[in-house]
Amino acid sequence: MKSVSLKAFPRTQVQRGEVKKLRTAGRVPATIYGRQAQPQNLELDYKEFADLVNHSVSENLLVDLSVENDARSKRLALVKEIQHHPLDGKLLHVDFHEVAENEKVTVSVPVETVGEPAGVKNGGGVLEHILFKLKVRSLPKDLPEQLIIDVTSLEIGKSLHLGDIVAPAGVEIIGDKHLTVVAVAAPRAEEEVAAPADGTKGAGEVEMTKEKKEEGAEGAAPAKAGDKKAEAKPEAKAEAKKK
Repeated sequence: MKSVSLKAFPRTQVQRGEVKKLRTAGRVPATIYGRQAQPQNLELDYKEFADLVNHSVSENLLVDLSVENDARSKRLALVKEIQHHPLDGKLLHVDFHEVAENEKVTVSVPVETVGEPAGVKNGGGVLEHILFKLKVRSLPKDLPEQLIIDVTSLEIGKSLHLGDIVAPAGVEIIGDKHLTVVAVAAPRAEEEVAAPADGTKGAGEVEMTKEKKEEGAEGAAPAKAGDKKAEAKPEAKAEAKKK
């Protein structure tokens, strides 16, 4: 990874209100850590650092940091973490880790894929990207900005594991070699439930019937209180006339 020059300034503002005013003035608060010196509070020009990040492949940056009025002209440092505003994405704070040119460091780098898998192109499969970052270890100058893997040959049901990835010269990929990084899964079958053409009941259907009961039929419900009196039988009428 090629280092880039960056200007920084000592910072005395540490209270929340002071830091807010600092950001309003177009500055980004920062802190640098390292074994060679005590942690130091810094501030950066917002536009300069934002342009540096926007023109980089990732936020893994190696910088030659020159701090105003510092005894050392330049300090080699890695951008350890960048805090962004959760809503507008603006830069809020930067952490630097000072490193030595001859000392190996461990960082996480993004993984990008190139090519269209054969299983996707010919079989309608789905490319599943499982690990988006991998830990690598190397000298600062050998650090990759990202790891690129070719997935063109992947068929359905096949995958690439961490152990399958070829690291750049001088770089060691750290982690379980059996971990899956990308895979091509079979297409999901679409479930279609079609209504039977002959009108028969489908699975799980319940046949509902409604029978109309005829008057006088066996089992008819008895008349309720308050209903009109049912018509008397012929035998009952004849008996009434005799009286």
